[in-house]
Amino acid sequence: MKPPVINVQRVYEGTGPEGSYRALVDRVWPRGLRRADLGLDEWARDLAPTAELRKWFNHVEERWEDFRRKYQSELAAPEQQERMAALLEAAGKKPLTLLYGAHDTEHNQAVVLRDALLDYARHHGKRSG
Repeated sequence: MKPPVINVQRVYEGTGPEGSYRALVDRVWPRGLRRADLGLDEWARDLAPTAELRKWFNHVEERWEDFRRKYQSELAAPEQQERMAALLEAAGKKPLTLLYGAHDTEHNQAVVLRDALLDYARHHGKRSG
């Protein structure tokens, strides 16, 4: 089975490839942007890290590995697994673009979520076209 195509894109630098299913994965709305300007398919804020974890991490790179592990643990919860399944289902055969607002393009929740979604798809038979 072919894995889904999942892109990660900083929302301030665009909204990903044309024709992709666009989901904002931040718990808080990105500053200075209007909903109408983004052309989102979904605001998946419940898949974002909890407010406590987000505030603790505060994008301090030295906390990255701990943040990644803690967020992966949050995503392992049954309700989060259901949300990941629903997001993959909603994207269907389109590429999925996870949008985020953080400045750091390598150390952010969308990167962790992409890996978790790919892992979920691999273990649950979800695939792209």
